[in-house]
Amino acid sequence: MNAAPSVSNLVPLLPEIVLGVGGMALLMLGVYRDARMVRLIDYAAIALLVVAGAVLLLLPAGKLTSFDGSFVVDDFARFLKILALIGSAAAIAMSLDYAERELQQRFEYSVLIVLSTLGMLMLISAADLIALYLGLELMSLPLYVVAASHRNSLRSTEAGLKYFVLGALSSGMLLYGASLVYGFAGTVTFSGIAQATARGGTGLIFGLVFLFAGFCFKVSAVPFHMWTPDVYEGAPTPVTAFFAAAPKVAGLAMFVRATIVAFPGIVSQWQQILVFVSIASMLLGAFAAIGQRNFKRLMAYSSIGHMGYALIGLAAGTSQGVQGVLLYVAIYITMTLGVFTVILSMRRSTGMVESIDQLAGLARGHPAMAFFLAMLLFSMAGVPPLAGFFAKFYVFLAAIKAGLYVLAVVGVLASVVGAYYYLAIIKIMYFDEPVEGFYKMPLELKVVLAICGLFNVLFFLYPGPLVGAASAAAQSLF
Repeated sequence: MNAAPSVSNLVPLLPEIVLGVGGMALLMLGVYRDARMVRLIDYAAIALLVVAGAVLLLLPAGKLTSFDGSFVVDDFARFLKILALIGSAAAIAMSLDYAERELQQRFEYSVLIVLSTLGMLMLISAADLIALYLGLELMSLPLYVVAASHRNSLRSTEAGLKYFVLGALSSGMLLYGASLVYGFAGTVTFSGIAQATARGGTGLIFGLVFLFAGFCFKVSAVPFHMWTPDVYEGAPTPVTAFFAAAPKVAGLAMFVRATIVAFPGIVSQWQQILVFVSIASMLLGAFAAIGQRNFKRLMAYSSIGHMGYALIGLAAGTSQGVQGVLLYVAIYITMTLGVFTVILSMRRSTGMVESIDQLAGLARGHPAMAFFLAMLLFSMAGVPPLAGFFAKFYVFLAAIKAGLYVLAVVGVLASVVGAYYYLAIIKIMYFDEPVEGFYKMPLELKVVLAICGLFNVLFFLYPGPLVGAASAAAQSLF
């Protein structure tokens, strides 16, 4: 296809164009109008994300390419783009009450999330190293800003600085890996790199290692996880909820597409790396979270562990394994957003509280909130018949079929250890003596919690549509 920006060339980019033009329009609206426009801009940003999702679903079926194949819209991209848009829209909705109560109403927040989501969509569709890097930076730069968006908070400023410095380091490593791969393969396209890997070459493996370093940072996988607990704890809570959801979708999409499409000829080499990363992430997430008393910090270690489980499917290197990754990330988003609605509701007259001990006796004062949080935590632990059980079941099954028995066994054992701290929170909610109750949960948080909770509780009744969509998305890569 011709790389010139013809109309047919731009059709696959329509959702990105909607977000880009709409984000600029909202930015101009916010600049030239007063502070009373903030809530309107927030609602408009959510509407913009919904419109982008609708445009995506209306695109022609099949595989669409643009700019000489650098940008691809296939079933894999469609599946993950919808997840990213849902995660971003939910994050903005969850921030509305918090921003008003904390006097943090700034129109830039929702605009930055829209622009970061634009980068995510670009990243998910990237089919060469240059497009991948452009999407990655477009996604990351707004994230650095929103992490430090609470300017009067030392913790928020520190979180933004840590994220920026370590993010710049990881981007440099990824870019160095991309330059090595280009040097040895002679091309930046994933299809061209795949042909070069078929011929072998140690240089490509060196480049792949540096690429994986950048990928691991973006999904908070060991050994490049060090930023996650501090940034999750220090950033404003709605920002943490956003970090824990949508960017993880784009990061895993980048990880999966680049690995499966660009390096199919050296599966045995990258499989060893992924097995190590997966095991290390699961074990660190299981054991490091046990002693945490800050709920946001615990969720950071939980996130590291969940990324380890998701990478089990990628380590298998099969279509079934990729299907497991896609199912895992879809269910992971619902679990995470649901839990963060409760964290955002932990508010008293003295302000927000984040300690797990403050949940004591929650079941007596807020029985519905406690029930849904308990179900979400059980789901995170992988207790059947909740959705989290099926997420782990599919990745473990893919690992066993690929002969990665040790990886599957370690995953099961890590799940047992991880269940301890999830069950400990449930014990605090239902059996400890009550402390002062929380304020009434805002409507938007109730809606998100109900949707996420019911999805996890009732998933086993009708899993077919999501499983089928994940299967079709996975097969589009092979």
